[in-house]
Amino acid sequence: MSDAHRPLEGLRVVDCATLFAGPVIATMMGDFGADVVKIEHPRGDGLRSMGWEKDGVSLWWALVARNKRSVTLKLSEPRGAEILKRLASEADVLIENFRPGTMERWGLGPEVLLELNPGLVMVRTTGFGQTGPYAALPGFGTLAESISGFAHINGWPDKPPALPPFALGDGIAALTGCAAAMFDLWWREHGGDGKGQVIDLSIYEPLFWLLGPQALVYDQLGVVQGRTGNRAPFTAPRNAYLTKDGRWLGLSGSAQSIAERVVRLCGREDLIDEPWFKDHKGRLEHVDELDEIIQGWVGERTTEEVLEAFAEYEGAIAPIYSIEDIVKDPQYLARETITRVPHPQLGSILMPNVITKMTETPGRIDHPGPSIGEHNEEIYLGELGLTQAELDDLKEAGVV
Repeated sequence: MSDAHRPLEGLRVVDCATLFAGPVIATMMGDFGADVVKIEHPRGDGLRSMGWEKDGVSLWWALVARNKRSVTLKLSEPRGAEILKRLASEADVLIENFRPGTMERWGLGPEVLLELNPGLVMVRTTGFGQTGPYAALPGFGTLAESISGFAHINGWPDKPPALPPFALGDGIAALTGCAAAMFDLWWREHGGDGKGQVIDLSIYEPLFWLLGPQALVYDQLGVVQGRTGNRAPFTAPRNAYLTKDGRWLGLSGSAQSIAERVVRLCGREDLIDEPWFKDHKGRLEHVDELDEIIQGWVGERTTEEVLEAFAEYEGAIAPIYSIEDIVKDPQYLARETITRVPHPQLGSILMPNVITKMTETPGRIDHPGPSIGEHNEEIYLGELGLTQAELDDLKEAGVV
């Protein structure tokens, strides 16, 4: 384990959120040294019982709650709200994802917390944001993936819209929310006179932004982008092709030089002199022809033969991996994109490593997700100064 200082050491984050978008913001901060206090309901965070588990241990929890300290706290109870106020008063960042109005109903809204701690950065993550006609609706990534326009363009034109089988909207929102918190922390220290602010983060908006210039295209051209399978509506060739030995390979010819190398490799150098081949628009008009040529060439060769030939010609192609392929791939192994972490119950477990790589202040994984309330005494007795009798009373009342 590296002894290098991490860039967020000394930053205190209170993670009151559940499932993915909000908690992953805190996960990334914890990877880079922030002290993340994870607030769980006394019955346990919902992620502990979602998805895959082994020997009663949630594998999602082991990942998303890594590098966090767990305390249990019922925020809807007045005494629980008072304890959160004490935690928030000493925090730099607080992350929550309750429906709009919930924190206010508990006496924990921004007007209260920012008065207690004017420097607090409060990240409020919801499906649709704090304002607008949809604000009060339940907010899940699936809804964001639907309303953002993603599902409409994902899949094949003769098939139903395809929702992703993973937390795509939440993950993108988390990346965006982490960046927004860093923006705010910088502003707080450089021009903001030490003041924090509220970050109103919806799940659907970052995903909508990531889809590109659809609004511009519709506004200026009246074009509604539809589903095109593995093809891209703005460049060609771009598709998945099947090798002789039954492996799918993903190819992109979005750069002119790469497109030329691909057809040259496929024995059709004559196409390079065709006027239509000179730009994306022309190649898109001949996409069926290009796909037929490339698939014909790829389909006559094994995966190894195709990859070797493309490497020689500096073409852009890669095997479409499953996780079984990923854990053995030399690129993943060389960069430690996946890593092993000791777990107190499961032994050595494999999980995605810290992103991104930093030369002077790299992040690291200190431990997987903790057991429920593992740090109650450490934080409530050791840091907040509660007595053992007070903690026992809170436990008896179901507050912690």
